[in-house]
Amino acid sequence: MNLLLLDPAEIGADGVVALSDARARHLIAVLGVAPGRRVRAGRLDGPLGEAEVLDAAADAGRVRLRVRFAGEPPPRPAVDLILALPRPKVLKRLWAPLAAAGVARVFIVNAAKVERMYFDSDALDPALVRVRLIEGLAQAGDTRVPEVAVRRRLKPFVEDELGPAPADGERRIAAHPRAGSRVADRVRAGERVVLAVGPEGGWTDYELDLLARHGFAPVSMGARVLRSDHAALALLALVRDAQGFAMDSGRRGGPE
Repeated sequence: MNLLLLDPAEIGADGVVALSDARARHLIAVLGVAPGRRVRAGRLDGPLGEAEVLDAAADAGRVRLRVRFAGEPPPRPAVDLILALPRPKVLKRLWAPLAAAGVARVFIVNAAKVERMYFDSDALDPALVRVRLIEGLAQAGDTRVPEVAVRRRLKPFVEDELGPAPADGERRIAAHPRAGSRVADRVRAGERVVLAVGPEGGWTDYELDLLARHGFAPVSMGARVLRSDHAALALLALVRDAQGFAMDSGRRGGPE
């Protein structure tokens, strides 16, 4: 945990918060906090700051802190991810790394090679998703919780929600192993990116054509076929690198 993340409802009017959950145990057992110690903190979807430890009861697993925040919230990452729904157990373990990698929005979509029963899985349960996303943010040192939306029909989503072409300053790319272009060939510094990653079996020719007609350029990481979770994280890393590190300006990071 590189950032203590707090829900606004947890913070009292005097700025004091009492914790007795996994965060408290981490503060005590891993960071070894004591009264007077300061740790980095953030308010969910809000600014960064610090928390001063008022008291820490190791035997009871409780910590009281006074928090102070300043400035504006960190900017949202300039990346949206469209992800064909993977196997539920894969998606469950993917939520935290996606948040850590940095995405503004995640659209979970259907595709021809997606099992319909996956949509009934608890991997899409909003409560579970939020917990896992916050885990990733605590690792990355960010406060902005990615927005998550589920779309069971790909064609209406692409045609009606995304529209026919990218907005100004936006780049749309779709992962495809047989594409001849790399991410760095398509994405320029400062551009906002919408990245589409298909299911384990890949996008069908029809789906690739649908995406292409709506401004998605195919990109590849080579001939090797990766699992969708590995491909999504690797592609996000390449996108963020191509965008330039200035996209994260103003954010404090690093381990406590």
